[in-house]
Amino acid sequence: MEIVVGISGASGAAYAVRLLQVLREKGCITHLVITETAAKIIEIETDFLLKDVQDLADHVYASCDFAAPIASGSHLFDAMVVIPCSMGTLSAVACGSSDTLITRAADVCLKEKRRLIIVPRETPLSLVGLRNMVSAAEAGAVVLPACPAFYGKPQSLDDLVDVLVGRVLDLLGVENDLYRRWKGTLERKCL
Repeated sequence: MEIVVGISGASGAAYAVRLLQVLREKGCITHLVITETAAKIIEIETDFLLKDVQDLADHVYASCDFAAPIASGSHLFDAMVVIPCSMGTLSAVACGSSDTLITRAADVCLKEKRRLIIVPRETPLSLVGLRNMVSAAEAGAVVLPACPAFYGKPQSLDDLVDVLVGRVLDLLGVENDLYRRWKGTLERKCL
C-alpha cells in the first residue's frame, strides 16, 4: 500500500510517529508532510528529533511543495491519514481550501474517492469544529477522534497510542495486532 501521512499542529505527535513505525514494519510506502507547527510539537511532546520522524517515511515533502506527486490525482496512492489533525487543518479540509500540501492531498483523496482518515485531537470541541467534522465526513472523510479505548486495560501510554493507531490501520486495511479487540462478555441477565 502507498499511504500519505500528514502531521499537522495539534497535540498527539506520538500517534503519528507510531503510525509511521508500523507502516514501515508492514512494508507500506509512505509519503510524509509535516507542518512547521507539527515539527515543533514533535520535539516538545516526544523524544524524537524531526529528522528521526522524517527517516521513518519513504518520501518527505515540505508543507508548501505543491509540485509533490501527492498533490495530483494522477499519482495513485491508496489513502491518506492526517494524524493528529489540528482544527485549522480540519477547517481547510472541510471547506476545500488547499492552502498546504496536507490540505491539497486531502482534497485529492476526496475528489478521487480515496480513503481519507482525519484524526482530530482537540477537547472540548466547539460547534465550529463539530460542524467541520460533519462537513469532512459528508465529503467522504472518515473522522476518527483521538479517543483510545480502555477495555483492553492498557498498562502504559504506549498501549493507549497503539489502540488508536491500530484503529487507523484497521480503516486502512492493514492487518495488525496492536491492541486487544473486543470479544464481548459472558452472557448476563439484565437486572
